[in-house]
Amino acid sequence: MASRGGTAASCPITKPPQPPFVPPTPYPGPAPGRGFWYGTPALWTALEGSGTWDRLPFQGGGYTQKVFWWRDGYDWRTETSPKLFVSGLRVDGPAKALVASSATNAFASDIGSAMLVGVEMPAAGCWEITGHYKEQRLSFVVWVAPD
Repeated sequence: MASRGGTAASCPITKPPQPPFVPPTPYPGPAPGRGFWYGTPALWTALEGSGTWDRLPFQGGGYTQKVFWWRDGYDWRTETSPKLFVSGLRVDGPAKALVASSATNAFASDIGSAMLVGVEMPAAGCWEITGHYKEQRLSFVVWVAPD
């Protein structure tokens, strides 16, 4: 599916903060891959350094991606169904709203205790995605590349 509207160059992707956000202990210092941490100790995520989600599976009418979220003190064993809600809108053209799964718990030795949400964007383009957890809200913008 081709995107209509904007281009990757016109998308105001979220850039790494300066100074960089460093998660509190015991979370890992460097973000996975070529990414960066974005947020505050109350709610953060890992974003691609390029600001682009490319080569995403296109299933069920949308581009799918898994988004991990963290908060200081989150324990995957005691909060198995976190009250994290994710929403999203395309900012460079018309599209249906992003569809998000219910949040679940996750753990791996390299990322620690995290919350996980699957998202589906019905079109490629520039997307603002927002996580809501308790009183916290965190938004970021990514470019979803067409196939």
